[in-house]
Amino acid sequence: MRNAPPSPSVADTMAVAPPVSKPDTVAAAPVPPSVDPRQNVDQIDFRYLTAKSKVSFKSKEQDINNANVNLRIRNDSLMWLSMTVAGIEGARALITPDSIVIVDRIHREYSVFDYPTLSRRFNFNLTYDLLQSLIVGNLPLPREPAQKIKNEKDLLLLRQDEGKVRVENYIGEANRKLKKLLVVEQPTKNTLTLDYEDFTVLNNFLFPYTSLVKVDYKSGADGQFYQTVLEIRHNKVELTDKNPGFPFSIPAKYERR
Repeated sequence: MRNAPPSPSVADTMAVAPPVSKPDTVAAAPVPPSVDPRQNVDQIDFRYLTAKSKVSFKSKEQDINNANVNLRIRNDSLMWLSMTVAGIEGARALITPDSIVIVDRIHREYSVFDYPTLSRRFNFNLTYDLLQSLIVGNLPLPREPAQKIKNEKDLLLLRQDEGKVRVENYIGEANRKLKKLLVVEQPTKNTLTLDYEDFTVLNNFLFPYTSLVKVDYKSGADGQFYQTVLEIRHNKVELTDKNPGFPFSIPAKYERR
């Protein structure tokens, strides 16, 4: 189903304007001196990330199985995805801290989303930082010195609160890598769970080559409960200092969905 395209907006023009660049240098955040080194969580630091992956996605509206995805990330500022089926590009997306733009080449249309709108749609707080952290396996929230890691069965638990959202980070005791994430929005009890597997050494970091994300939420539109599932299986990942390029444009004849 399509809606009639709205009148042109500022978001419509973003395709012809290059994204705002940030300096290529990324300074690693120092560990606060008050934090016990034994309490550290291993974080992946990089300038650019490129990956070739298989992605499966299932929601109440879509069911995509084993799509080929090329992924490029400029740390903390930009994510670029290209999805191909049978060697033909079907969609391309540009994700920034402000918005998500998806170009559907099959239906010759495009969509523009902002995070507040998506958060209301899923009744769950979504941000760029959360999306990037989910992909690379870093903590989704900054670690505060007062936040302590506790033993939790065969894992370690770092519990964090931000507003109405509680984040539980489950960390491997041996490698200090985030292995499981549970995010709960307190008022609605909507949840996001993420499991990392297939850790592989990459540029002296342990990188999760498989990620399984599940979002369970109650729709604000009809009051029904739904689940969205995303599985990412990376075939090849590189951390590099070289800009891989982020080509993105919206053809003039494409309609906004």
